[in-house]
Amino acid sequence: MTSPETSPGLRPGGGPASTGPRAEAAGPRHRARSPIIPPGIQPAALTALLAGLLAAGAAVGQLAALPAVVLLQAVTAAGWFRLNGMWPARQGIALAFAGGLAADAALVLADRDRAPEAVIGVLGVWFVLVLVLQLRHRGSPDERLDSLIATAASTLLTIAAAGHLAAVDVSGAAVAVTACAVGAAALGRAVPGPGVLSVALALLLAGGVGAVAADRVSGMGGEALALAAAGGVCALIGLRVASYDFPSRFVHFTAGVALPLTAAAPAVYPLARALL
Repeated sequence: MTSPETSPGLRPGGGPASTGPRAEAAGPRHRARSPIIPPGIQPAALTALLAGLLAAGAAVGQLAALPAVVLLQAVTAAGWFRLNGMWPARQGIALAFAGGLAADAALVLADRDRAPEAVIGVLGVWFVLVLVLQLRHRGSPDERLDSLIATAASTLLTIAAAGHLAAVDVSGAAVAVTACAVGAAALGRAVPGPGVLSVALALLLAGGVGAVAADRVSGMGGEALALAAAGGVCALIGLRVASYDFPSRFVHFTAGVALPLTAAAPAVYPLARALL
């Protein structure tokens, strides 16, 4: 697994790079000025679709939400490596995705009050496997370090996405509200216009989801507003990360789709436990 940005003969987008002293001098300046490009409306629509599937499954139960969570984990694992310029990275993606599946299984089998311990146990085992995988890496020390960081981060995010399943066991309604808020915020952020206005629109739409849930969902009042606000903020954080550093269409349709929902997973479980 090597990074296109550091591989000879490749520029950050993956195509041939010019060589010579002028190109070498311009490279660091160009990378320092790398653009921040939001994924756009099509990835946002896919995020909203995935959020809708998760919300519909969460309203039924943990097993019904499982397919949407598994899909989210697959896209997260692949998208994170490509966002970091590492492609192909089949072993790392497979390892991270397997960690997500192991976390899902642990949560389904664990008692409701043991969800954090189940996830932490899977994380501990998988970080050892990440280190073992890096022992087989034959690249330079810098490449091995980049690979280790990217694989560990991808594993962490993919396993953390299982937090939606843990939260369903506490309150399916909480997961549904948060997921819908994430989808609404992603669509609002994709509206063309000044960045400040699209951010405000995203938060407003997320808050609107919370207001509707507070009025229509039995047993939820101000808690729905808090969950929706958290979902909106997490969606913006995920979109900001997916917009960074030479984004490509592949990045936008993987990391740009998954990270808003993945970022919300560690927040929805403790909020559901605290509020409901």
